[in-house]
Parts: sequence; C-alpha cells; structure tokens
Amino acid sequence: MVFLCWARPSPEQQKSCINKSGAFNYDAKYKGATANPVSCIKDDKELSKDGYLVNHARVLVGSGLETYEKGKAALQNWRHFGLNWAFVDPKTPIQSGVKFCVCVKEFLPWVMMPLQVVYVKESTKAKTNKKASFGFGSGTLQGHLLAGEERFSIELDENDQVWYEVLSFSKPAHFLSFIGLPYVQLRQKYFAHQSANAVLKYV
Repeated sequence: MVFLCWARPSPEQQKSCINKSGAFNYDAKYKGATANPVSCIKDDKELSKDGYLVNHARVLVGSGLETYEKGKAALQNWRHFGLNWAFVDPKTPIQSGVKFCVCVKEFLPWVMMPLQVVYVKESTKAKTNKKASFGFGSGTLQGHLLAGEERFSIELDENDQVWYEVLSFSKPAHFLSFIGLPYVQLRQKYFAHQSANAVLKYV
C-alpha cells in the first residue's frame, strides 16, 4: 500500500491517508529509541543487525536564548518541513499520539507517508542559563515506504550555541524503497540539509 497523489495533497487527502494507515510498521522494541543519545543509536549492534540504517545531521544555527526559542517555534510550526518538495500540515499539533502525513514530491506524483508522534521531550533549564532542548520523535506507520523512527530537535548548549539536529533509523518497508535504497539514502541526507536551511531562515 502506497499513498500517491498527482497534485499537492489536500487536507482531506492527507486525512484519508492517515485513516487508512495502520499501526507502527517497525519493531516495537525500538519505539522511542531516538530519544536516546546519538552515540547509543550508532553503537546499537542489534539495530544494525535488524537492517536499520542510521542517518544523522547536526547543524549550528546561531547562539543565544532568543535564537533557541525561535528554533523551538520553528519545529512546533513544522517550519523544518517548509520546502517546495516536502511539507507537513503546519496545523498538526506536536503531541504524543498524533498522526500526520509527510507529503513528498517524487518525480511526477506526490507521496503521502503516515507517521505518529511517539514522544515529545523538553528541558526547561534555559532560565538558569544552562543547557536547554526541545525535540520530538515520530514513528512510521503501515503505508509508509520506510520503517523506522526520526527525531527533530533544537538545543542550546553550555557555550550558548544553538544546534538543530536530525536523527533517524530506517529500513525499506516497500519494494520501491528497497530497490531504490541508494536514492532514498541520498534523499534523506538532502532533506536534512534543506531542513536545516529552512530552520536557519526562520531564526
């Protein structure tokens, strides 16, 4: 099952995709795994043994609490998906359990890929001028071309620098993504780069 649309998907079409999607399509034991530090994910031999590939990008977007708050707002309003070839309905609330669609234009058709927010994490230590962070992880549902989880986060570190980070693990869940795996991996890296640029424009 693949959700395709020849024109930019409407809210109604996205809702239909979400309603038709099933449960998570990746191993339950890995649910919420992207909440762990990057090193834990990269060093997880079981994850690799099960065929999952890790994608990670960390980009400096500025400094100071104001930039951090703008970066946090960017994620909350899906500005990191503000691309001409990929988007998420900006009205989608970032709350655990909420289902949504990532709409991606691939060649001629648009592909709608259903996901569900697995967790939302926030550190509120910014008031003490220490490290602060905000992020959320989403898991793929049945009907998605990939199986796995992805986390987007913004962080204010001890040196007052603000970082945007994308972390995911995934593997093909459909024969199209299986035969086109090298292309899929390139698109993941390209998205991380474009997504970081979108956040930079916002902050």
